[in-house]
Amino acid sequence: MLFCWERGRLARQRKTKKFNENRRRARRPRSSRSDKHKVKEIITRQISKMSAQLIGDHRRFPLEHRLFNTTSLLNTVTNLGGAIHLLILGKSKFLLFLHLITGFLFFLFYYVARFRRSYRFLYYPFVLSIVVFLFINALGNAGSLGGTIFYFIPALVIAIILSEKKRATVFALLIFGVATSGLLLLEYNRPEWITYYFSSHERFFDVTSNLLFAQLFTGVLVMVLSQALNQERQESDNLLLNILPASVAKELKEMERVNPVDYKSASVLFTDFVGFTRIAEGFTPQQLIEELDNCFRRFDVIAKKHNLEKIKTIGDAYMAVGGIPVSNNTHAADCVRAALEIEKFMADLMRERAAVNRPFWQIRIGVHTGDLIAGVIGREKFSYDVWGDTVNTASRMESSGEAGRVNISQATYELVKDYFDCEYRGRIKAKNKGEIEMYFVNGVKESTPIMKMENEAHITHNTTKKAQIV
Repeated sequence: MLFCWERGRLARQRKTKKFNENRRRARRPRSSRSDKHKVKEIITRQISKMSAQLIGDHRRFPLEHRLFNTTSLLNTVTNLGGAIHLLILGKSKFLLFLHLITGFLFFLFYYVARFRRSYRFLYYPFVLSIVVFLFINALGNAGSLGGTIFYFIPALVIAIILSEKKRATVFALLIFGVATSGLLLLEYNRPEWITYYFSSHERFFDVTSNLLFAQLFTGVLVMVLSQALNQERQESDNLLLNILPASVAKELKEMERVNPVDYKSASVLFTDFVGFTRIAEGFTPQQLIEELDNCFRRFDVIAKKHNLEKIKTIGDAYMAVGGIPVSNNTHAADCVRAALEIEKFMADLMRERAAVNRPFWQIRIGVHTGDLIAGVIGREKFSYDVWGDTVNTASRMESSGEAGRVNISQATYELVKDYFDCEYRGRIKAKNKGEIEMYFVNGVKESTPIMKMENEAHITHNTTKKAQIV
């Protein structure tokens, strides 16, 4: 008996010790990962700033311009570095001056392109300078037996990368073909014009060093191109995701079309500013856009917070839908909670503006639940939109409401009545819809299991995100 008790006590001690060790181990990596992540972010930010300073900010310089800046800078560094290398080794003064002159010439190309923002007219002189430099350099470096010959390949890659038109590409292929063919023919017919190595030992080290450096140069060039293309693709993907939901954008990229989807139950939220036209008359166009942008930016944040999909803005109207593109069971509650938060934001904004005697808008909000169809229309400018009687009825919920109130339909009420304090308005006549039963939402019920609803929404939201990623 005593033995069993002692064994149990030791087992509990081991469990407690293991539990404490696991807690300490879990805490340390989290802090370590957090610190590493911060350091990585700082380094990445500094590299991005340095890159923007050297080759141009990607937001203001197009991809072709940045590539020209990059290649001209790389050529400047390699040629001036080659001049220093030749000076240290005490080799041919002619090659030394050739590297210095072309190095400063490439720097001039870089300066004009980067800081004078002119690069298109520099393409042909830039490519010709590279070809002439390599041709003359190869004559003084044993021709096809030397290491300079390896640079013709990355140089041709540079010329093709920078060529924006077929004519420029053909010119690059032609000029490089002529240069290499001419060099080989000259070496075959006039070998005395070629400066050969004094020994096989000298050739070995020169060819080896140039081959390795040419590989390094080509690798850096490809890495820069790959990074630039990935950055451009990321920017285009981000722009697409600002227009379309992630799952829809993925389908569009893979299939080049999006099949319309019929949703049996979704909730549509409409907002509209009261007295917009009258108040807008007192604003300049710039002020009007700033005011609308301030409001709609906040609406976007609220919609995303409550798992709604923003559809569009039409003038001063804002539309978002819950339960799409991935269906969930909390779309009605999500829409009502978002509507209440939008109402609170506008009420706070109204008090701020009234305190300083500035004009302000009041807002009407309507929500309706039902079936609808969602899909992408257009070929040139994509638009993710929804159709169906549910959309029209939601619009009537907004127009039949009152300023500063959230007006919902009977269908929405049945789904949210356990969570929100709703005030029955009776049967209200709506344009082209006849009489519809409507409710004002006064707020969240004090006794509602709101945490349960939040947890359900959180779980559904996470499931939706995972589905979109897959």
